[in-house]
Amino acid sequence: MDFDFDRWAKLAKEDPAEFERRRDETLRAIIAAAPPQHRDRLQGLQFRLDLERKRAGSPLASCLRLNSLMWAGFHRLRKELNEGVGGKPAAANPRPSAEVIPLRRGR
Repeated sequence: MDFDFDRWAKLAKEDPAEFERRRDETLRAIIAAAPPQHRDRLQGLQFRLDLERKRAGSPLASCLRLNSLMWAGFHRLRKELNEGVGGKPAAANPRPSAEVIPLRRGR
């Protein structure tokens, strides 16, 4: 996908309604191009993001809400990864042990 940030920023500034129309069109196309097993999840996520944007009331509030959602999702993912496979806690130190060889100065 070619993404021209400057072009999108200019459109948002000059014609917000057209920006939103194209944004929605682009997001729908990206979701439609995703593997079938991921489409429902992506549509649900986009619905949630759009809802949060509408509830926010301002661009800054929207940014803060979406940032909060992102970090909450990251926290859940990190917790799941740290729990390990099958609900068993991951090892406290997952790195294999190694022998430390002291460095000696030249003689």
